[in-house]
Amino acid sequence: MLTIILPPKFTLAHFRFTLRVLEPLHLPTYKGSALRGGFGHTLKKLVCSFPMMCQERCSRGNECPYGYIFETSPPDDSEVLRKNQDTPRPFIIQPPRDRREQIFSGEQLNFGLTLIGYSLNYFPYFLAVFRELGWVGLGQNRGRYELVGIDAISPYDGRVEVVFRPDQSQVRMTDLLLTAEQITARAARLPADRLTLEFLTPTRLKHQGEPVFYGPPFGVLIKALLGRVSSLSYFHCGQLLETDFRGLISLAERVELVKKDTVKEQWSRISGRQKQSIEMGGLVGRATYQGDLRPFLPLLAAGELTHVGKGTVFGNGQYQIVRE
Repeated sequence: MLTIILPPKFTLAHFRFTLRVLEPLHLPTYKGSALRGGFGHTLKKLVCSFPMMCQERCSRGNECPYGYIFETSPPDDSEVLRKNQDTPRPFIIQPPRDRREQIFSGEQLNFGLTLIGYSLNYFPYFLAVFRELGWVGLGQNRGRYELVGIDAISPYDGRVEVVFRPDQSQVRMTDLLLTAEQITARAARLPADRLTLEFLTPTRLKHQGEPVFYGPPFGVLIKALLGRVSSLSYFHCGQLLETDFRGLISLAERVELVKKDTVKEQWSRISGRQKQSIEMGGLVGRATYQGDLRPFLPLLAAGELTHVGKGTVFGNGQYQIVRE
């Protein structure tokens, strides 16, 4: 039977960062853009050896921590996406779900960070940058904060491991890695004929060049997931996802969208590089699918962790599988 087998080297980990606000923070409703922008700007300042040469794009490419993390590009000998510079970044910021635009001194702010494959080796940079960003300042008013904790969290069983506390002499790297085997085991427990996905953050998908704001059709979703998970595995875990892409997309188009309760949710961000507002909205809500879902369950389970669509580094495209 045609099915999806996740590459054995596909690995990721999820962390929770806890900030204590020292000065009021003024942040947008969708805080992922501010966190990602502050992270990128501070990372470049900390690691870039040739700032004048790298104004447009990192001159060292993936050899530089900034180039690899923030401007990932396909190597010259890449088997896929050789002409496409928009390769997926190896990290996902999951901003807090609350929509507070002002966070006062003494309050806490939590956000999630998912690192995929090789990027786990760069965890010390994420720690150093988010500590430094606290003193540089975050948001419109450059409000300062203190990084008071980082924990590794297992999404499947809720286990928590302390990774960093300011009073600790050492950073403890986590063993709470999610592997392809664990994701596949999660998939095996899912219903094989009917399930519901709840899109938690704006999910930006396209079909025949046009944005999809309702549904989405199952074939559109699976095509996007195949592209994302296969690229993440190849570029950041060193292993191809070998499967019949066309055959699977054709099968996915036979799965029915039997119930949809999704709406378009708008938001935009100001690009520091392009100096303009960029539309980042997408669909949110629930969609129920019915049909032969067995071939796609490992991919759907992986997508819960990696998100799907455009803007995933900001937290876009997050969904969860809901049991009815």
